[in-house]
Amino acid sequence: MKVQTIKVEEAIGKVLSHDLTKVVQGGFKDTPFRKGYIIKEEDVPELLKMGKENIYILELEPGDVHEDEAGIRLGAAVANQGVRCSPPKESRVNLYAERDGLFKVNVRALEAINNLPDVILSTLPNNTVVKSGELLAGTKVIPLVTEEKVIMAAEGICRQAGWVIKVAPFRKLDVGVVITGSEVFKQRIRDGFSPVITEKVEAFGSRILKLEYAPDDMEVISTKIKEMANNGANIIFVTGGMSVDPDDVTPNAIKLSGAKVEKYGAPALPGAMFMLAYLDNIPVMGVPACGMFFKITIIDLLLPRLLAGEKVSRKDIVALAHGGLCRACTECTYPNCTFGKGTTYLS
Repeated sequence: MKVQTIKVEEAIGKVLSHDLTKVVQGGFKDTPFRKGYIIKEEDVPELLKMGKENIYILELEPGDVHEDEAGIRLGAAVANQGVRCSPPKESRVNLYAERDGLFKVNVRALEAINNLPDVILSTLPNNTVVKSGELLAGTKVIPLVTEEKVIMAAEGICRQAGWVIKVAPFRKLDVGVVITGSEVFKQRIRDGFSPVITEKVEAFGSRILKLEYAPDDMEVISTKIKEMANNGANIIFVTGGMSVDPDDVTPNAIKLSGAKVEKYGAPALPGAMFMLAYLDNIPVMGVPACGMFFKITIIDLLLPRLLAGEKVSRKDIVALAHGGLCRACTECTYPNCTFGKGTTYLS
């Protein structure tokens, strides 16, 4: 890259090395031509009116990449399923969601890209629920001109990783719910779980296939879980009875159904007594009482991932420890808060 002074008529296609300010009598002041701008033929008359017969320009040499081209190439390399790029503005290219879904970040690839000289890529946290049109990430290079080999290295990281960011769509699934507790089954108290679970499920476009009540009886609960699976439930909630009291038999009932326990006990508050198991490939979630009393719990962290088609593992649940503490704010601002926002790598 070279910096030189050149007549404005000869500067077409060249890159400005500094901002050019326009001042008009009466107090008007603007910067119509900014550093890094590529001069076009139609700009020459305006530049002459501004008194710019000679300007400082950047002359790209072989192996140089202008910041705008670099931003475009970085955006194209990073964008994957459900993501679109904006045109560059001062080299920054924004990436937006093309659909509702779960925003996924390949954190290792993200860090590898940002470890390169000159390049930055900044994203929302991994596993963020997003709406179509929402800003997901921004990428650019720091200098006006960078080296071709740097951009090629970033593109290579993206190819090797397979993807860096994407939006996984939510599937519309049938959900079964088993409400446990003799006090509810015998109608001694009102069921507080079903409205909460129904609202969370329907918010993602899925539906409650069937809702059943069961006393604190392992055999009855396990039978209802199996019936839910046989009747087409894609996800099964089993609520209540998840603590260590003698009458709380839900964890053992889930095991008795034949479901393989992935993790009992989760480093998320609220949600410590949560259980995730799989009956064949059907997720079975044991939901503790906090799921009824608190607005946001571990369910809000894991349900979107299941609806996006992920198989949540023990490792994924363990990773919730970083960021898994809800601050119990007087006014809940979730998801615009720290709950569930710890950095996690892919399994």
